[in-house]
Order: sequence, then structure tokens, then C-alpha cells
Amino acid sequence: MDSVGGGNLVILALAGFLILSVFLGVRIVPQSEKHVVERFGRLHAVLGPGINFVVPFLDRVAHRISILERQLPNASQDAITADNVLVKVETSVFYRITEPEKTVYRIRDVDAAIATTVAGIVRSEIGKIELDQVQSNRSQLIERVREQVSAMVDDWGVEVTRAEILDVNLDDATRAAMLQQLNAERARRALVTEAEGKRRAVELAADAELYAAEQQAKAKRITADAEAYATGVIAGAIHDSGLEAAQYQVALKQVDALVALGQGQGKQVVVLPAAALDAFGEAFRLLKGRG
Repeated sequence: MDSVGGGNLVILALAGFLILSVFLGVRIVPQSEKHVVERFGRLHAVLGPGINFVVPFLDRVAHRISILERQLPNASQDAITADNVLVKVETSVFYRITEPEKTVYRIRDVDAAIATTVAGIVRSEIGKIELDQVQSNRSQLIERVREQVSAMVDDWGVEVTRAEILDVNLDDATRAAMLQQLNAERARRALVTEAEGKRRAVELAADAELYAAEQQAKAKRITADAEAYATGVIAGAIHDSGLEAAQYQVALKQVDALVALGQGQGKQVVVLPAAALDAFGEAFRLLKGRG
């Protein structure tokens, strides 16, 4: 009986050992993590998401590293621009761990290391440009900062996914000086706009006068053309009917004028010059001749 009981205990012990070995040898890693495995205190493997197998009692999971994207706390640091203006820059950095073995064994505090790196790069980049460029070319500045941070933290197994400059603040004295400069610039632009308006008004008035002169010249040219045409018609009629027809028309006009003069109301004395009598005589002669 004792031997049977002892055999059962051995079997139970072996079964328990096997169960424990399986339990220790199978590692299920979540999708959002990577596990760093050490063997005898040294790096042995990095387990990715899913089912993984290790050697029980020899391998152990020393570090469970989240590979989710992380955000560093917003940080503010002072910087001096190329035109000697002191600014306070607020930054924000997002990153994720891509190679946990580097992050674990090469850097003690990766968050502090990245924050310090970002602060130094921001100061260096802002020191190369003037204040106006900091405000107007912020996107380019952010891109340069992100590229340099990514290159410097690569040895730590970290990928910087985004680096943002949230705000650039000025001290009160600088802000007041910039406001004064802005007001002066607005006043200058107003004067320039007013001067341009006056110049445009003068140009339009000159254009209107030129247009009126052109229209008057055109009217005179049309009148002259009409008179020339009428003269040509008369000349043609004289050519076709002869000089006698022309003289006849002139004589009739003279007779009509004398008749109108004599038809005035009241008593008047009409004095006819000798040329008028000649006109009557010429008219009658022509009428007789045409008859």
C-alpha cells in the first residue's frame, strides 16, 4: 500500500510539474503590448502579440511594454529668435515604442529624454529665424523639429509620430512694441490706399475728358463729311444741268427774299438796291427762257 501511495504521489507531482511547465511556457501577449524576455539576466527575445512559447524556469518576461501611441505632457521653454526677441514656446509630442529592447536597455526615462531633446531642438531652430518667420512659417518649423527629434531618438527604439508647437507667447514689452508697429503699418496702408484712390480719380477724369474730346472731334468730322458730300451733290447737279440751272435757283432765292421783305406789316418803305433790281431782271429772263 505504501508503494502504491508513493507511486501516485510521484505521478501527481509529475502531472503538476507538466501543468506548471505548460503554464509557464505559454505566453499570450495582448495586441497593444510587446514582452521582453530575459534568460539568465540577458536579453533573449521580444514577444509580439498572440501566443508565444518560452522555456519554463529559464526564460522570464522581464518587461511588458505598451506599443500604443503616447503623449508627453505639454511643455513650455524659453527661446530667443534671430532678431533677439524672447519668446515662450509651448510644445506637445506624440510617440510610440517600436523596438522595446532598445527602450528598456538604452534609456532609463524615455519620456524625460524626449522632452529634453525637443526643448533643445526647438530653441536651436527658433534661434535661426526671426520672430515674423516664427509666426508665419510655423508649419515648416514644426516639420524641422519633428525630423530632428525623430533622428535623435531612433537609438531609443522610439518613433515620434507628431510634434506640435501649440503657442508662441511674447512678453508684455515686446507685445506692446509689436502692437505699435502694427498700428503704424495700418496707418501707412490707409494713406497709400487713399493716395491710390485719388490718383485713380484723376486718371478717370482725364480719360473722361479725352473721351469727350474724341467724340467732339468725331462729330466735327462727320459734319465736315456731310458738308463735303452736299457740296459734291451740288457740284454734280451743276455739272449735269449746267451753269444756267444754278443761276436760276440763285435768282429764285433772291426773289423770295425780296418778297418776304416786302410782306412786312405796317407801313414801311422798302429801299431796293440796284443789285436787287438786277436780280429781278435776271430771274424774269431765266423764267422766260425756261418757259
